Amino acid sequence: MTYLKPAELIGTVIDAGASKVMLSTRDTLLRGILGGAMLSLAAAFAVTVSTTTGVALLGALLFPVGFIMLYLLGFDLLTGVFVLTPLAWLDRRPGVTFGGILRNWGLVFLGNFIGAFSVAVLMAIVVTFGFSSAPNAVGEAIGHIGEGRTVGYAEHGAAGMLTLFVRGVLCNWMVATGVILSMVAKDVPGKVIAMWMPIMLFFFMGFEHSIVNMFLFPSGLLLGGDFTILDYLIWNEIPTVLGNLVGGLLFVGLPFYATYGRSSSPRRDRRGSALPAAAPASAAPSVPTGV
Repeated sequence: MTYLKPAELIGTVIDAGASKVMLSTRDTLLRGILGGAMLSLAAAFAVTVSTTTGVALLGALLFPVGFIMLYLLGFDLLTGVFVLTPLAWLDRRPGVTFGGILRNWGLVFLGNFIGAFSVAVLMAIVVTFGFSSAPNAVGEAIGHIGEGRTVGYAEHGAAGMLTLFVRGVLCNWMVATGVILSMVAKDVPGKVIAMWMPIMLFFFMGFEHSIVNMFLFPSGLLLGGDFTILDYLIWNEIPTVLGNLVGGLLFVGLPFYATYGRSSSPRRDRRGSALPAAAPASAAPSVPTGV
């Protein structure tokens, strides 16, 4: 299996962030929709496995298949662009602006939500036979997840909000690590193994992922969960997004760039082309004396 050392990997990571900012509106939105949908299907799969087998660890072991497929296909998640695009800005890549980063985040967020909500509706149809009967065991499990991770936090007040935020931070510490690890190998088996580890960890630990929640909570509302849209926004989605942003940048992106980026990323001209490295002093041409 191939392996890129961190000092080699940082350039690939920064290039990826720059390409996300430069992507067209149509492609950014489409890749966000497909990314959100695929991760949501994986979440539905994991809940189904955990519910039918009674083994939560098995669901966590299998959940990463969705993350792996979407990144192998080049789709996007908000939690991924949170860490990739700022590094391109820090590296002063041509055309990468703060406004461009916010545009990318907004489009990916919208796309992820459309994809996740679409899967939520489709899965609600599946587990209720087209809303003609009560939810099956999987549908009931999804509804209870929504309750426990909204009003369950609200019952603890400020302590609950702090816990929710920290779970969002810890989640994207792992997910952003998975995003970077998706580039650590050039062969598919190497990529799969590298991405699998942190994603399995975050899911089993019950950390909060804003895109997974875009599926779980609308599903819960559709399936009769005892919470409201306002509960979902205030006591989950908004704090989770903020926690994901902080976790991805503070624990992955910024430290990774600080230790490898400044010393390893090639200098580039205005067009983004790598500049040749400066010649060592011993290779400099001699200057005749007396000139």
